[in-house]
Amino acid sequence: MQLIKDRLNFLFNSTKGLILVAVAMIAVTTAIWGMLSGPMAEMGVREVVIKLFNMDLLQAEREGRIIILYHSIAMAVVAIETYMITSLLKMKAFLKTTINVIITVGYILTMIFGMGFAYFGHNWAFHGVYIFGLSLIFFAGVLLVIALWPWNKEYYQPDNSYSRTKKGVDIERVAFFATALTTVISALFGAIPGSFFGNGFEVFLAENIIRIPEKTTMEYSVIGHLHIMLALIAIMITLIIGRWLNFKGILHKFALPLMILGTVVLNLGVWGVATPLEPIAHMVIYTGATPSMLAALLLLVWSWNKLIRDGTANIQKPTFGQKLGALVRDPLKFGPTWQMLYMNFTTSFLGIFMAIRLDEIFRVWPAREERIELTGHWHALSAIIATIILLYYGNIIGLKGKVRQLYGWGIILFSDIALAGVTIFEMKRLFITEAEQQPLVNGLMYAIDFGLGALLVLLAIVMVWRLTDLFKKKGKWTVEKEQELSEEVAD
Repeated sequence: MQLIKDRLNFLFNSTKGLILVAVAMIAVTTAIWGMLSGPMAEMGVREVVIKLFNMDLLQAEREGRIIILYHSIAMAVVAIETYMITSLLKMKAFLKTTINVIITVGYILTMIFGMGFAYFGHNWAFHGVYIFGLSLIFFAGVLLVIALWPWNKEYYQPDNSYSRTKKGVDIERVAFFATALTTVISALFGAIPGSFFGNGFEVFLAENIIRIPEKTTMEYSVIGHLHIMLALIAIMITLIIGRWLNFKGILHKFALPLMILGTVVLNLGVWGVATPLEPIAHMVIYTGATPSMLAALLLLVWSWNKLIRDGTANIQKPTFGQKLGALVRDPLKFGPTWQMLYMNFTTSFLGIFMAIRLDEIFRVWPAREERIELTGHWHALSAIIATIILLYYGNIIGLKGKVRQLYGWGIILFSDIALAGVTIFEMKRLFITEAEQQPLVNGLMYAIDFGLGALLVLLAIVMVWRLTDLFKKKGKWTVEKEQELSEEVAD
């Protein structure tokens, strides 16, 4: 009994354990439900999985199933970011524990009962528990906003090398607070339309109504909710990586105010989509996205410069090759900012280009092509965020040596191959006709399937290793547990 208690204590009472559980649940969900995708259906795998798990898949209910699937995975990602925040930032121990407990119960209930309702018959009690889980996550978000309140003198920043006000208010903490607060508010833009299901509002996928000229306020609200929640998850992981890498100095003092400005303006623009200000809302969104992206760029410049300086500290006049070697020596510290840069070429720049030339180029194409662009754009951004989380997780569990190199570079290379394939597939109509596209599409599908498949295999190896370690009496998990306890005492 004590053996079980110790392991449960590690899994649900330590940051590393909590992240491990959430990553494992996402990995299992992605692996199983990924087998229902189009490429898997062509190979006959989809039907095998449906029969094996006795899934109830009515075509007319596809949109509802997909929405619950997305929310189930997204809530686990939000929980992971919350665990990272509560471990990196100072807050009252009671609030830290309460937030972690509530959001853990929330996302587990959401995932288990949401997927149970959507894919294994429609037991409406399950749907009620699913909604209850989402409500718990919302409540945990409110508590996180309270815990992050930056104008408490206990959390003032005494070090002038970090961004702060003259009185000492920590601007980085203000950025975390602003992102958490706007996330809680923006969650309502999905929750309110959801509360009207069965009362004049029907489920839909945003990409399916893009060319309908007149949309309802509820539809605009859901579309805005989808965009802003993904953007806020991306902003939060950027802040987390900056905190982890100990971002500071002159660039920090410019970056954090820019991030706060971008976050607030971006949210105002998205909220405006569901109001009479909709005609100008997109201009406000572009205005908000620019400072946020610039802040991420400043983090990248600072991080890469630090990696080069640290890696060449013993060399009087390092060459370009030596600087490059120092930069890429540690994939887990180089990777997150590289993925942020890579994201600009696979999502951010393309999204802005699509919005600017929407009527001139993309609305001239068949609706199916625009739908591919939108779904590819959202999935690529989600995948980038997932890889950054995995890189951060690899560091906090203390991967070293060749294992660290293989894990880090595996995540970077496999994900980037898949994302490159997705990006070319999205934009293929710019340079190839439909009649000539098939050889290109076939090659891109192979690249995407290989990249994602290899990434899942790599993640599976790590998950199996961690699970096996849990069965050891003196496994790595015991060291991590003791280390975290000592860090809490030090705080």
